[in-house]
Amino acid sequence: MVIESLRVPVVAAPMAGGPSTPELVAAVSAAGGFGQLAAGYLGTEAVAAQIAATRERIPGPFGVNLFAPGPVADPASYAGYLAELGIEFPLGTPRHDTDGWADKLDLLIEEPVAVVSTTFGCPTAVEVDRLHAVGSEVWVTVTSPAEAAIALDAGADALIAQGAEAGGHRACFLDDPADDPIDPLGLLALLQLLTATTDRPIVAAGGIATGAAVAAVLAAGARAAQVGTALLRCPEAGTNAVHRGAIGSTEPTMLTRAFTGRRARGIRNRFLIDHTPGTPAAYPEIHYATSPLRADGRAAGNPDQVNLWAGQAHSLSTEQPARELVTALWSDAKSSLRRALSD
Repeated sequence: MVIESLRVPVVAAPMAGGPSTPELVAAVSAAGGFGQLAAGYLGTEAVAAQIAATRERIPGPFGVNLFAPGPVADPASYAGYLAELGIEFPLGTPRHDTDGWADKLDLLIEEPVAVVSTTFGCPTAVEVDRLHAVGSEVWVTVTSPAEAAIALDAGADALIAQGAEAGGHRACFLDDPADDPIDPLGLLALLQLLTATTDRPIVAAGGIATGAAVAAVLAAGARAAQVGTALLRCPEAGTNAVHRGAIGSTEPTMLTRAFTGRRARGIRNRFLIDHTPGTPAAYPEIHYATSPLRADGRAAGNPDQVNLWAGQAHSLSTEQPARELVTALWSDAKSSLRRALSD
């Protein structure tokens, strides 16, 4: 398996919307870790171009992440919310799509990569078999033991355990507001629950910003640590300027559906404070509708109008090349483990 062959058990999270780039994947790979491209929001041709660009930069393995399609939302459920936003902001047309799931799967059958990971759901057993047939491993992002059981039944080779600390969208298979009163599982609790029920490899994700955190998840049974927010300030990342400027501040994060209609963790700003309460679950419909207002915020350099996705430990992030960051994380992790085991 890919995880077993890594010199450094650090995986770069696939961050859709710009941050994940071939350059970032290559830099993480050069440090001995494992990088992933984010296919979310990209057309199939753009994904193919990114795969080709990554292959030009590294000879080794890398992954591609796909967004699993979800249910169509009832327009009546979000019409009032968008009408409210439209009084103050420019909006686009809400629409539902599958993010090109079938076409992107076909591409990855024709142009296989080492790992195909998924977010927001699980491939069917037939789809997993297709990917296995061309030599790809399938990693499924899960947030609960119930989701893990579905992924394992489908034939997933590894689980990416996403704790509540993670930045960006919650990877839940179903985003139901009725579940909001239930505390989402933190990473350490989720790792304990998953390792108690499966020996399949687990990649730990959520709030990992230091070598000590890498050491902690390895000690808890993960085979590798996945980092995302920690990479956002690296020069190889395609993070937009407004987002990059907000990462590393002391501002806390919060969970919201305000920008996209799907629960996500971002740095608290005026838009989240004003519009999070009562936001309906309607993804990607609201995502497309708010695209113009987010673009306006980026163009104006206004952080109060941009989705500043970040994990809970974002204030610990640093601005340094990704290769140096991954190398330092692993060095510090080994030091942390030695300290923990010393008398």
